[in-house]
Amino acid sequence: MGHASMSHKIVLAFSGGLDTSFCAVWLREERDADVVSVTVDTGGFSPEALRAIEQRAHDLGVTEHRTVDARADVYDRFVAWLVRGHVLRGGVYPLSVGCERVAQAEAVGAVARAVGADGIAQGSTGAGNDQVRFDVALAAMAPELPVFAPVRELNWSREQERAWLAERGVAVDAGTVGYSLNEGLFGTTIGGTETHDPWAVPPESAYTMTVPPTAAADEPEELVLSFEQGLPVALDGEALSGVELLVALNERARPHGVGRGIHVGDTILGVKGRIAFEAAAPLILIRAHRELSKLVLTKWQAHWLDQLGSFYGTLLHEGLYHDPVMRDIEAFLANANQRLDGDARVRLYKGNYDVVGTRSPQSLIDAGVATYGEGMAAFSGIDAQGFARIHGLPAVLAARRDRGGAGAAAGTGTPSSAGVQPAAGATP
Repeated sequence: MGHASMSHKIVLAFSGGLDTSFCAVWLREERDADVVSVTVDTGGFSPEALRAIEQRAHDLGVTEHRTVDARADVYDRFVAWLVRGHVLRGGVYPLSVGCERVAQAEAVGAVARAVGADGIAQGSTGAGNDQVRFDVALAAMAPELPVFAPVRELNWSREQERAWLAERGVAVDAGTVGYSLNEGLFGTTIGGTETHDPWAVPPESAYTMTVPPTAAADEPEELVLSFEQGLPVALDGEALSGVELLVALNERARPHGVGRGIHVGDTILGVKGRIAFEAAAPLILIRAHRELSKLVLTKWQAHWLDQLGSFYGTLLHEGLYHDPVMRDIEAFLANANQRLDGDARVRLYKGNYDVVGTRSPQSLIDAGVATYGEGMAAFSGIDAQGFARIHGLPAVLAARRDRGGAGAAAGTGTPSSAGVQPAAGATP
């Protein structure tokens, strides 16, 4: 990285929170920089909130502020693959933040080039994942521009940042000191205070998107999600864009207390991290997709979808979206989802979201062939008995060996002595 004092115009990724507010003032005062702030809307912002962020940026002394709408980009390039691969990190967390940071970094880099900036700044700390995601994405798309991260470089606490700003007459909401919230298209994450203790529970005040399950509606509600080629296209028969559907699904889930969770996982830097999150729409969509895929995909398609979907999520989480292997996995996911058309029936009730039914013109359930636990038309009972004998043969042979069966030591015995009888007409 070049020395910051050489930069005259720096483009700052700006959310209006404590860290980026600190950066805006620090870069202007300590680096003598003209700051161009950029807010990348990846969901979670109302029009009023975006206007308030712009006003705050100007109040902090930036020379220019820009807002970039990247919601469709986030959905098409990131969310779509996370749904098709039904990706849940650690089995619980739908990568609410990881799927946004690359889009935000790319948008900020594009503005930096457009305004002829001398550098790019981010508000990440030195302890989290976002610093790596931003650095890697910016190095891939704008390698000629140095990246500055004042909070990381100073290694200040959030309280130190707040106090430094207060000395300059800049007020900061006390709530943002204890918690760091990230609201986006694919969910909201909550970090700070209780999340640092793996035994502690965040207070009710930390949650903003849902009612507590204990205060949820007393009656369950059902909805139908329609999918085409693995992507949701309609809610209760009403066609919606991906972005619209996520917003509508969050609203339907809100009164039922659906979508809260806590995730503990490995950070990119190798230490453990813990966050609370609210992500009703992603959780519902991913479960609905998973259940529909069970109806449509073969056993081995489903197996590799799980494996590659999880791997895709790991690389995206770790900021490696630009690795070419990601395009290879996307090609597999697209092909595996080609026939994934149909509907999922979802029931919402007091924090629960259960897929109670699925249907698809591509279903592999065929009552004319066999009905699980009852009967079959495509094969006979004798066929099934023979299959069971062959299917279990490796385990039977291993068990005989481990019991010290006749011929086991020499490796020349026949299976008949272990209770595996040769087929009629076969030569032992």
